[in-house]
Amino acid sequence: MSSNSTSDHHDPLGANALSRASTAEADIERGDHAIHAVDSAVRESVDDESSPLLFRSVTTTTAQTELDGEELRRLESKKLPLMKQLSILDRYLPLWILVSMLIGIPLGYFMPDLGEKLEKGGFAGVSVPIAIGLLIMMYPIMCKVQFESLHKLLVVRTLWTQVFISLVINWIIAPLIMVGLSWAFLYDRPELREGLIMVGVARCIAMVMIWIELSDGDTDYGAILTAVNSLLQMFLFAPTAMFYINVIGKSEDHLKIPYGVVARSVAIFLGLPLLIAIFTRVILRGRVISAKAYDTKFVTFLEPFSLLGLLFTILVLFASQGREVITQLTSVLRVMVPMTIYFFLLFFGTLYLCYKLGYTYKICSAQAFTAASNNFELAIAVIVSFYGISSTQALAATVGPLLEVPVLLSFVYVIQHFRERIRWGNHGSSDIL
Repeated sequence: MSSNSTSDHHDPLGANALSRASTAEADIERGDHAIHAVDSAVRESVDDESSPLLFRSVTTTTAQTELDGEELRRLESKKLPLMKQLSILDRYLPLWILVSMLIGIPLGYFMPDLGEKLEKGGFAGVSVPIAIGLLIMMYPIMCKVQFESLHKLLVVRTLWTQVFISLVINWIIAPLIMVGLSWAFLYDRPELREGLIMVGVARCIAMVMIWIELSDGDTDYGAILTAVNSLLQMFLFAPTAMFYINVIGKSEDHLKIPYGVVARSVAIFLGLPLLIAIFTRVILRGRVISAKAYDTKFVTFLEPFSLLGLLFTILVLFASQGREVITQLTSVLRVMVPMTIYFFLLFFGTLYLCYKLGYTYKICSAQAFTAASNNFELAIAVIVSFYGISSTQALAATVGPLLEVPVLLSFVYVIQHFRERIRWGNHGSSDIL
């Protein structure tokens, strides 16, 4: 099932410099029969005149590859320190996120009507600026997914095992954990509890892809897991949310969620960038420009826009809720505690489970971030349409993405740190593409 045309088929994060060195055949489990695991970051200059802002080095993992000592030493000699592999935008991303927050909160506080203005003319229940930021953020990532090769994954048993693991974690374990934490910490605040539960039930759809990419996880697997969870979301979100809020929570408002709202959110924030990216890849790659130029120059050109979209989204989120965050600080802090515990339990619990099952770093990363991420745009859209933009439920739902961004970004650095210190398994290698 392994492809020999690696010069034309690169990994989702860029040119796969090491896959050409591998002679081992991937087995039916999408893993390799091997002895050595080689983690190597090779810096390839895409363009001698490339700006440091636009340059992101190529980080690639060739898992369980049999190499002789001389070749191994040659590859390891090309390895660069982690920080030098990153562009300026990547390297100081926590600083840029902090700056976006510090700009957004004062804007929202000193301009009380800003939040209401941002919500006018909503797009799929989400403010137009946030919708634009999300779409800009998603498109470059989707352009990297190897759609033309994904059919190879559909016959791999490991993929369906990963889908099953993801579905159990996302639709059974994660909502139960969020419901339990919300009742434990917000037993006397039903409005905050309802908003928190809504976030927990809304599974990953958009921002998860950026965390998988930044951690050098398997974006092909991530795209498939996100797509499957998104499709199920159209059918499971409404009954799951109403069950936990109306039946378990005995809500007096008796929440009702139209399926159309959920379907529209999924179609726009996942389907639209996915569709445009497929057309871009089909039309450009190998036709207008060469496959190599697409995977290096074109993808490298697009990469900064993904992070810029993320920063813009964060700024708008904090600006729209800046006044509420400050004036209702006690409520915000009470929501942050169970949310933080939720992220830690889901991320590290999933990471440990996949690690014990023997999967590669890339697969473990994709699963962990998929489990810990939430579809905040859907949760906010449903809450705003039912409870209103100024409701306490909306405040609780907004705290989700405000906290999720810095927490999951920190997880990117944590998992990258342990990547070099843990011997990962060999199941689920992405070299097959």
